[in-house]
Amino acid sequence: QVQLVESGGDLVQTGGSLRLSCAASGTRFVINHMGWYRQAPGKQRELVAVITSGGSTNYADSVKGRFTISRDNAKNTVYLQMNSLKPEDTAVYYCAASFRSPVKDGMDYWGKGTLVTVSS
Repeated sequence: QVQLVESGGDLVQTGGSLRLSCAASGTRFVINHMGWYRQAPGKQRELVAVITSGGSTNYADSVKGRFTISRDNAKNTVYLQMNSLKPEDTAVYYCAASFRSPVKDGMDYWGKGTLVTVSS
């Protein structure tokens, strides 16, 4: 069973930066799809960014140009560099992963989340 553990969430001022990390355990295979989702208070969970083992990425329009997703396949670890943070980025950020494509049925594995708070 794959387990995901996020870290890096914190309180930061508007315009600041944070780097989130997510380490996967429980498998010796490279996980094909890894990514970040977020859920703000009173809102539905939304995609932030995803990355394949080959390095293909996809970002939500709201974070393009500010956030960068990357990964270390050898460690099955995914990162999210967040720059120029805005109060509307405040949310619980969840790491997610899947061996199969998540397009149809979504990601198979989820972390417990890490809180990012951006103060104005």
